Amino acid sequence: MKSDLLEKASEIVTDPLVLINLVSQRVRQLNSGRSPLIPVRPSMGVADIALTEIIEGKIQLVEKAKA
Repeated sequence: MKSDLLEKASEIVTDPLVLINLVSQRVRQLNSGRSPLIPVRPSMGVADIALTEIIEGKIQLVEKAKA
């Protein structure tokens, strides 16, 4: 995981725990066969892909309504 991507993504999702959970969930999706939402270079790992998707606004945090 590249630290510059982590810094940029943390400006968008400011809560570190939420960012970790969002990236973790997206990494699981990518590892299970979901297609990346961005053009991927061979040097990118799945965490880099997830962080770049957050930075580019391709995935966003959606808060659930409280019951």
